Formats: sequence, C-alpha cells, structure tokens
Amino acid sequence: MKKMVIGGIILIVALMAGTYFVAGDAFQSDDYINALTMLGAFAIIVITVFTVLKYVNQIKNDTATGELADESWDGIGEFKNPIPSGWGIIFIGTIVWMLWYFFIGYPTNQFSQIGQYNDEVNEYNSKFEKQWKNPSKETLEAMGESTFLVQCSPCHGVDAEGIAGKAQDLTHRISKEQVLHIIKNGQNSLGYAMGAMPPLMATGADAEAIATFVAGGLKGEAPAAFSACASCHGPDGKGMNGMAPNLAEYDETLVTHVLEHGKKGAIGTMPSFKGRLNETQEKAVAAFLSSIKAQ
Repeated sequence: MKKMVIGGIILIVALMAGTYFVAGDAFQSDDYINALTMLGAFAIIVITVFTVLKYVNQIKNDTATGELADESWDGIGEFKNPIPSGWGIIFIGTIVWMLWYFFIGYPTNQFSQIGQYNDEVNEYNSKFEKQWKNPSKETLEAMGESTFLVQCSPCHGVDAEGIAGKAQDLTHRISKEQVLHIIKNGQNSLGYAMGAMPPLMATGADAEAIATFVAGGLKGEAPAAFSACASCHGPDGKGMNGMAPNLAEYDETLVTHVLEHGKKGAIGTMPSFKGRLNETQEKAVAAFLSSIKAQ
C-alpha cells in the first residue's frame, strides 16, 4: 500500500505539472477564475487518484462482510452494505459545488472578449454619432460611397449596376420584370405603415401597362390601371410621405426600410442589414444612391 501511495503522489505531481505547463500563461493575469480552475483541477486529480488507490487496495485485501440480501442470481448474492462514506461525501460535495458555481461563482462579472467588443462598439458608435451629428450633403455622399463599397458592392457591384443582373441595378429605376413580379406576388417585407401589398392587384394588359409606366420613371400619362397603385403610393407614385414605398426614386425612406427589413424580389432575397449600419450610415447610403442615379 505504501508503494501505491507514493506512486499516487508522484502521479498527482506529474499531472499538475503537465497542467501548468500547458496552461501556465493563463495564471499571469489577475483573474481569480484561472486560479480557481487550477484549484479545482488539483482537487479532482487528488480525489480521483486516492479514490482509485483506496478501492484497488480494497479489491486486493478486503473480504466481503455484512448481511446478505434475500435475492440471489445463480447463487450470487448481494450484501446489504451502506454506500461508502467517502463516495457519499464526494457526491453531496459535488452537488453543493455545482449550486455555488452556478448561482455565485460563475464569472459573470469578469472579463470577457465579447463584453469588451460590445463596449468598444458602443463607445465607437457614441463617438461616431457625436462627430457626424449634422453632416453636409457632400459628407453624406462620401460616407455613403465608402459604406456602399464595403456592405453593398459584393452583390450590387462597385458601380452599383448589379453585377450582370445578379442583383438589382441601383443606378436605374426598378425593371419592368421586377414590377411585374411584385404585382403578381405582392410585397410584405418592407415594414411600411400601409402594410402589405396584396398579390394580383392587376393582371394581363393592365399589369403590363403599370410595369411599363413604373419602370419608365412614371413619365407621361399614367395608365388607368395605375389608380389601384395610387391608392397607396399616391398619384405621383412617391409613397404618400413615407406611408408606402416610393416608386419614383430610391429616397431615404425606401433605402432605410430595405436595409432594415431586407427585400424579396424577382432576382432573389436581400438580407436585413439591421444592426450592421447606424442611422447616419443608412442616410449616407441613400444620399450616395441618389447622387449616382441615371438621368
């Protein structure tokens, strides 16, 4: 038994040394959680080693004693012995430690990379908001161009022309095919006050006439069927002061709604950019798109 104890101590020292060798850098900081973790590792190793030694010794030297149970299987019976006191103490101690760690010891108030990142983002956004509280038109357009190149150009292209039709061309009005798609399928993703646009507001020749009129920039005399659109978008198609999408141009309200809610269309689905751009950046993107629209 003496040799086993000495061997167990050597094993404990070796395991702790290996643990410190692998994770020793973590103990250079003042964070007590690392020290607590090391203490827990030491406790687990010691308890495990000496528990194994205890039961190996019992297997080698102890004899079965106690009152036999009435049941037996193929002549093999069980003794009515209580659980080992050490095992019971460890079991209860583990439950107590779990409750302490879960409700008190978990490091919710300690350093975390996510918390640091969120604090830095909030600090940067606060500085950004103060610095660009009242930007000029030229500043907004320049800011919008840089934001567009980072956030929007992967799909719409650096020239905003949609990369060979794979995304919407933002330098021109919505295409006739896209207008027809919305007339046929409706639109319920932009979050305007007027709510959802139902599908099949027009069909056949009426839908063709509306699509041609809208895609052409609402120039000339509106077709009679456009009256169904004017009830929400207004006779001029400009959205009745932000109540519905502006069909005449990509104004700030339309761009903001699309960035916040995303958009489904004939060429696919644009995801929501909510949380990725702040209010000033959204206005900047709208200003930039207005500055590059085709005449």
